Amino acid sequence: MPEGPKAGRPLRLAPYQKSFVKGALAPSMSAACLSVGRGNGKSALSSGLALAELVGVFGDQPKREVILAARTRDQGRICWSFAEGLSRSLPEEMQEQLIFRRGARLEIEFAGNGGGILRVIAADGRSALGSAPTLAILDERGHWERDKGDALEHALLSGLGKRGGRALIISTSAADDAHPFSKWIDDPQEGVYRQEHRPSPGLPADDLESLLLANPGSKAGIGSSQEWLQAQARRAIKRGGSALTTFRLYNRNERVSGETRDLLLTVDEWVGCETADLPPRQGQCVVGIDLGGSASMTAAAFYWPASGRLECLGTFPSKPSLLDRGQNDGVSGRYVEMQERGELSTLGDQTVPVAPWLVEVMRHVEDEPIAALTADRYKQSELGEALQRAGVRAPIVWRGQGFRDGGEDCERFRRACFDGRVKAKPSLLLRSAFADAVTLRDPANNLKLAKARSNGRIDAAAATVLAVAEGARIAGRPARQARAALWV
Repeated sequence: MPEGPKAGRPLRLAPYQKSFVKGALAPSMSAACLSVGRGNGKSALSSGLALAELVGVFGDQPKREVILAARTRDQGRICWSFAEGLSRSLPEEMQEQLIFRRGARLEIEFAGNGGGILRVIAADGRSALGSAPTLAILDERGHWERDKGDALEHALLSGLGKRGGRALIISTSAADDAHPFSKWIDDPQEGVYRQEHRPSPGLPADDLESLLLANPGSKAGIGSSQEWLQAQARRAIKRGGSALTTFRLYNRNERVSGETRDLLLTVDEWVGCETADLPPRQGQCVVGIDLGGSASMTAAAFYWPASGRLECLGTFPSKPSLLDRGQNDGVSGRYVEMQERGELSTLGDQTVPVAPWLVEVMRHVEDEPIAALTADRYKQSELGEALQRAGVRAPIVWRGQGFRDGGEDCERFRRACFDGRVKAKPSLLLRSAFADAVTLRDPANNLKLAKARSNGRIDAAAATVLAVAEGARIAGRPARQARAALWV
């Protein structure tokens, strides 16, 4: 071991590392993916494989080229340093043939056995064009910048084909199922070995069994101990917010958003609102409406303040198809899955016709007393005309989406969620919306709802905020007592 608490001791691979090496180096495999929690020896393992390829252990091709690709140069330096440290255990005659370059470019050159070079590059696709690597290691692929990361991955994979090279894609889990690294793990492909250590979602952060599943090195003395992991989990639970989210993402290897801006609700906060045992439709219903355009979703949320029940439906135009739209929005087949779950539908051609859509919305709560319809005043004229054409008769509450009305609505919605007054069945539509919903703050600390990414669809979250906030206002008003008639 070149460094760490066990520095100087013989290096032994843990069982999960042996499984990965055997699977990745199988003759039929051209790529291998490993997903495991942070601190489980991913970088050290990949660096050892890179060094072995450099000195010609896996093949005798002359002028071998090994590329260590990372998000930044500093991150790539970690793997480079591991390779440098491991090289000290090589025979002296091999060490004399190694040349280390630590300048603007991090490289290790080997002069023996046909020669070879190991280079570190950052996630800029142009830096890999023209290369012909025999081994490419994509370190922490799940956390590269989306556009630059995709460009680098494509450049490396195309270069590997020139010399029959192999790719090792190693990372903790990406933030969502639509990320390219998640697709590598989820989609079976010929010639791709996959190994993932990820617990089931929704478990407590300090659950020991799932912690050890995400951190298999802990039992073998690699990385964090069981006691440290549980202590950090309890600390993250107490702190909540982004501390808990990042612990789930990095240490528990879960697919949750690592967004550190002010999320409207974190994944744990929203999961606390989900229940399989929904309360009844009791009392009056508040309908929140968010109209979209040709590209955006149109959504309606239904909230019963008396019981806390929440339902939500989304609608897209039929063109393009939900699968094509999901590809354009970077969520793969998520919209199709929402449709299969009954949470998303299509209506109209290029745009959703508002009046027919309102008819479908009101049919969803047919025979339910409607306390109010609440919507963004930005589309007051369009929605008002559609309400007349659809024959909808209900009180209308117009709200702004700026810092004034938006700040109040966001705070009322968050308070209702924290107080346990919002209960919904598990909904992929709402989970996806809240994962992309962040809040912006003005100098006076007022909130405004915004998207975490340009292709994010937060329409369902916006409709939910409107409905729950209006429901909270209705529930907070004192009941009026009818005065008895006085005869004079």
